[in-house]
Amino acid sequence: MRRASIATRLFALQVVGVVVLALVAGGWQWTSARTDTERAAAARCTALATSIADNPFVLEALDTDDPSAVLEPYALDLMRDTDTDFVTVMTPDRTRLTHPDPAEIGRPFIGTIAPALAGRSFTETYSGTLGPSVRAVVPVLDDAGDVVALVAAGVTVDSVSAALGHRLPLLVGGALATVALGALAAWLLSRHLRRVTRGLGAEELGRVSDHHEAVLHSVGEGLVLVDEQGRITLANDHAALLLGLPSLVDDVGRRPVPVSELALPTSLAALLAGGDEAQDEVHVADDRVLVVNQRVAAAPAAGAGGGRVAVGRGAMGRGAVGGRGGAGRALGTVTTLRDHTELRQLTDELRTMSTLSAALRSQTHEFANRLHTIVALIELGRADDALRFASDELDLGQVLADQVVAAVDEPVLAALLLGKSAQARERAVELELHVSPGFGTPRVPVRDLVTVLGNLVDNALDAAAPRWADAGAGTEADVEADTSNRVPNHEPRKNAVHGSERGSSRTATVSVVLARPAPGVVRIAVSDSGPGLPEGRDVFARGVSTKPGGAEGRGIGLALVAQVARRAGGTVDARSTVHGTTITVDLPDDEEAVVRS
Repeated sequence: MRRASIATRLFALQVVGVVVLALVAGGWQWTSARTDTERAAAARCTALATSIADNPFVLEALDTDDPSAVLEPYALDLMRDTDTDFVTVMTPDRTRLTHPDPAEIGRPFIGTIAPALAGRSFTETYSGTLGPSVRAVVPVLDDAGDVVALVAAGVTVDSVSAALGHRLPLLVGGALATVALGALAAWLLSRHLRRVTRGLGAEELGRVSDHHEAVLHSVGEGLVLVDEQGRITLANDHAALLLGLPSLVDDVGRRPVPVSELALPTSLAALLAGGDEAQDEVHVADDRVLVVNQRVAAAPAAGAGGGRVAVGRGAMGRGAVGGRGGAGRALGTVTTLRDHTELRQLTDELRTMSTLSAALRSQTHEFANRLHTIVALIELGRADDALRFASDELDLGQVLADQVVAAVDEPVLAALLLGKSAQARERAVELELHVSPGFGTPRVPVRDLVTVLGNLVDNALDAAAPRWADAGAGTEADVEADTSNRVPNHEPRKNAVHGSERGSSRTATVSVVLARPAPGVVRIAVSDSGPGLPEGRDVFARGVSTKPGGAEGRGIGLALVAQVARRAGGTVDARSTVHGTTITVDLPDDEEAVVRS
């Protein structure tokens, strides 16, 4: 059986509390009113008894032979005029001279008289012949100051209660009004709580919270919730790790943290604060490549069943989004972060292999053309020309391979450069390779070298390649496309792996320098003869590119190069003029750097 919700429990508790409070307050008011009424009655009785004791008529009546006959009518008149239950005049030995009941005259007075005999007035509540009463006893003094008689005036407790009864409806009405108002307030509060807690009980909320925490911190993706004010209200441990903010979870646990206060990349901070939808966007954060998805979260619409938060498409500025069960008020955004760094590095390596494969396919096509040429020369009876043509082509290809393999010990780098050389030849660009003596085999992880060198050479080829060459080449997809319109390569100049020129005032070149400027440092410098970099822009920021956007987006390559350099503790520098651009990357080549990478 489902237990009552928090709202229902709180409503019942508040109603009981209000009723108890009303009863306590009513009882206190009744007691206070009774005390006040008794005090007022005692004061009235004291004033009456004092006025009687000070009246000379009483002293004169006491000197007569029958004081009761004189004082009894006087006392009864005073009782009627002052609404007092009894006025008793007595001798110092308690003998009554007056009483509302004539049968009690001459009998002893019941009550305390000792203070009055001592000359002091006092009040008390005492049970006499008329029942419990509030009374005042005052001494009657002669001219010498001696006590010659006593006067007691009082009202019964029943009379006090009757006077207090007039206040009872007001007290009861106030208590009932208090209960009604308290119950109304409790109902309104419970209604609000029922809406906020979705009608769940304390145990259910606790279970939901436990499950929420377990799921939040066990998922393999980063999860960030941002409210409509651009403040992060929830983040899991993986999100803090991916964003490079180790204290994010604790900070958000204390208070919502504005996105503007966090050290995040500009593009990622703009996405989180803006609240726009994102689908598999790539962002570079510190030393990681992140794939970001963002959706708008909305509260369920009124009347929608289930009480589930809807996550739908749209922008936060619209105020509501469509979800299961109808549109509801936008609560903010839910953002997921996936680490794409390792996949990006594997992609770079795969791209290198694809480049080399494309180059081999291109060479196969070219060798087929050359073989046809040799066969034709033989058929024409020009065997010597065929032999000379074949030897020249064989020597040129062998020189190219020998130069790269001899200069670079790392086989993956050598394969990358061979592939890029074929790609450069197709794009009519001379690729020059300069390797300093003793370059050897770097200890820098191969994946980092491939990322840096591959992206730098790709960007340099894009910048330096003539437009007529880019019409059929320039990207990996273009290399794998139709190869029938490639331009033949001419003889390479000194230090050039290969090159080509067509209808240009200067040769399109890309220069690759592999050096060790200092012990424990590997330098990769790539220069191109392109138009240079745009001024005033950070070319290493994600999304910054001089090329038009493609299907996979632009502005990632140099951002990845800078990321690798930062992670390894190295540096990256870009210098540009109207004659071209040079980008230099220095990477530490020691064991500590390898561990950092």
